[in-house]
Amino acid sequence: MKTLTIDVVSDVVCPWCYVGKRRLEGALALWAAEHPDITPEVRWHTFQLNPDMPQEGIERAEYVRNKFGDRAGSIYERVTGVGEELGIDFAFDRIARQPNTVVAHSLIAVSEAGEAQDRMVEALFKGYFLDGKDLTDAVQLMEIAVTAGMTPELALQTLEDGALHTQTLDSDQAAREMGITGVPFFIFNRKVGLSGAHESETLVQAMHEALADQ
Repeated sequence: MKTLTIDVVSDVVCPWCYVGKRRLEGALALWAAEHPDITPEVRWHTFQLNPDMPQEGIERAEYVRNKFGDRAGSIYERVTGVGEELGIDFAFDRIARQPNTVVAHSLIAVSEAGEAQDRMVEALFKGYFLDGKDLTDAVQLMEIAVTAGMTPELALQTLEDGALHTQTLDSDQAAREMGITGVPFFIFNRKVGLSGAHESETLVQAMHEALADQ
């Protein structure tokens, strides 16, 4: 029996990762129509776009100014347009704070791979990019986690678990040691890698390639 795993390395504050998630969903729909007997297992993994970000984050305006300067307008205009095509209404103007994402990634890490993890990833993307939630704020992270279906007890435990946060940092480092320098990064059956928010059809091609030797 053929199996297919899809490991997605991403960051919850990466707009192209949100785009990549939508395109992966499109790819999975195409795949299901072609191969109803093979259900891929999708697993999400940690990557920090800003690994040196202070734990409390910084003001978003300062971050954008330092990182992009005068190019910010054109950069966000492009991703906003792509988002509209996929049903993502990016609201960059609502984001007041650029967060450290270790705790957010820890919420993803403790979620069971599959639907539960997908709901958590989606809730964090939506909270940050659509609702302007502060992902450094424990109360807002709790609200997002519970919205995704996590119990308040597990959410609180995750937010306060320093050992788990260290494991999350280790996962980020492991991705870098694999040579991953940008996200989203997709790994199919641990042998076919694809960097970037590619179109759904391209992702399906990679899925076929990953199954070729099975």
